[in-house]
Amino acid sequence: MKFKHIETFRVVMLTRSMTLAAGELHTSQSNVSRVIGQLESATGFRLFERRASGLVPTPEAEAFYLEVQRAFLGMDALADAACLIRQVGPGTLRIGAVPSIAMSVMPKAIRTFRQRYPDVPISIHTGDSPTVAKWTATRYCDLGLVSYLADTPGVTASLWAEEEGVCIVPTGHRLARKRRITAGDLDGEAFISLTQGDGTRTAIDAAFEPDRRKLILDTPYAATILHMVAMGLGVSVVNPLVTRHLKIAGVVSLAFSPAVVFTRYILAAQQQAESTLMAAFCECLMEE
Repeated sequence: MKFKHIETFRVVMLTRSMTLAAGELHTSQSNVSRVIGQLESATGFRLFERRASGLVPTPEAEAFYLEVQRAFLGMDALADAACLIRQVGPGTLRIGAVPSIAMSVMPKAIRTFRQRYPDVPISIHTGDSPTVAKWTATRYCDLGLVSYLADTPGVTASLWAEEEGVCIVPTGHRLARKRRITAGDLDGEAFISLTQGDGTRTAIDAAFEPDRRKLILDTPYAATILHMVAMGLGVSVVNPLVTRHLKIAGVVSLAFSPAVVFTRYILAAQQQAESTLMAAFCECLMEE
């Protein structure tokens, strides 16, 4: 018993005619009759009777047709599943991101993505750049969005964006009216840093030589730094991405010299084919 036999039988049952079935199957009536004869031999019972009113299925054929329909419903479900995978890719989209990205550009990118793919579940995981890189390498996350490249094997990186850092000071600060802040301007100023070991902090600290800042506070999150600056607890140099999207009152953002370059990278696991969902989400990120 072959699929051709089952398909032909199903069409004959639906049309109740060898001639109409032949048209549906793009074959001849004699070929349909031959296939039905082969199926009768395979099943061991008669399927149709010819009467003046037309082709009449036997009770055995009716019973067999119920089972055939169940099988074809399963085939239709597979076809629907293939269509969904073709349109939106497989399963949940898992994204790892550093906090500065997760709290700034990510919500807008997700909103755009949701408008295009409203039924796709998204799972966001937040960590520092090395952690996100590890999640991506092990495929715990489909994509990784990081601020610097850690020495993590098993990932490929694409440069997403580069921007020069800005100096942030409280409204009313002595430097708030300057057009550009230099490292020397911050001598003796209470400075709020990212935590030790963060690759971005290393780049910021390198801009201060000799370093005469008062390093009084550190935190892993740029958003926290903005809030502390707004409360007058100190000044800092941060990624302009965060100031642009959070727009916290009481903070003045100023150009800074020497340039501290803030980068953003999109990570994917090596030897992992890019899915439709991954490509679509990256497109939304680029738009934002």
